[in-house]
Amino acid sequence: MTLKSALAAGTAALTLGLGLPAVAGGHLEEITVAYFLEWPTPNQYAQATGAYEEALGLKINWRAFDTGTAMSAAMASGDVQISFSQGIPPFVVAASAGQDLQVVDVAVSYSENDNCVVKESLGITQENTGDLEGLKVAVPIGTAAHYGFLKQMAHFGVDTSTMDIVDMAPPDGAAAFAGGNLDMVCGWGGSLRRMKEHGNILLTGAEKEALGIKVFDATVIPTAFGAENPDIVATFLKVTADMNAQFADGGADEMIPVIAKTAGMSEEDTAATLAGFVFPDLETQLSDAWFGGGAQTFLKEVGDFFVETGNIPAARESYEGAVNASFLAEAAEM
Repeated sequence: MTLKSALAAGTAALTLGLGLPAVAGGHLEEITVAYFLEWPTPNQYAQATGAYEEALGLKINWRAFDTGTAMSAAMASGDVQISFSQGIPPFVVAASAGQDLQVVDVAVSYSENDNCVVKESLGITQENTGDLEGLKVAVPIGTAAHYGFLKQMAHFGVDTSTMDIVDMAPPDGAAAFAGGNLDMVCGWGGSLRRMKEHGNILLTGAEKEALGIKVFDATVIPTAFGAENPDIVATFLKVTADMNAQFADGGADEMIPVIAKTAGMSEEDTAATLAGFVFPDLETQLSDAWFGGGAQTFLKEVGDFFVETGNIPAARESYEGAVNASFLAEAAEM
């Protein structure tokens, strides 16, 4: 499927070091971009080296967050203009509640890097998951980890109403789990690695995918920001895509030390985490599997599931308007 760009013309012709058009940004002199620590991605090389600022011609304030729900709140207040690698469930929760946001690209797909861990001493496996009922679980509510938790429990037939479910950000959940205060905990990235030191997972990433538990993050913007600044959004996505391509084409050795420092991780942990990540290129993202229809369908599935499980009062009839491929299509032309 070929997607045509709907962006307004006007991207400046000046070419900078990355081969991208400079963006004056209109009246904007700076923007704030949300990201996660302990969540290494190739674009953090551009974050650290100033490549985004060079391409956009404006200052970027990089602000770290613990959860995607906090990113939604920051976009609602106008404090953040772009959220990089927001989980799909927190996006769906916000969009279903009426917040005017749009997914503009697939930041990363990572079924192995988001999961739930059960205390090792409980001896719970796929064979006796009924023993999970009544246990104390820490889950970052409204996130990809929350969605994955609910889907896994539904698969195993576990009644979550019997559980003592605590809303806890992954770093806090990992610390409480290590201290023996929780029976089960869910999270991602560095927090998930620490969780695994004290317990075991029930399903691998491949097993989750086989059950239809898709795990990916997106670059998300307030719809009004994209409408007013299409050149900024498209150029941001182009820099991101270039970093992904550079990493895939043999740039890992040069980039990982820089990414690790930006992500607040060791180089060893950074390399291990990146090994479980997939970064779809622009052509792939513009295909039917993603922005040509697959992503919109998945958003609807997540919304309907959250309604069924009582986590949100209602889903949208359609999430077509919550996905905007025009910025990606413009980036592909740069």
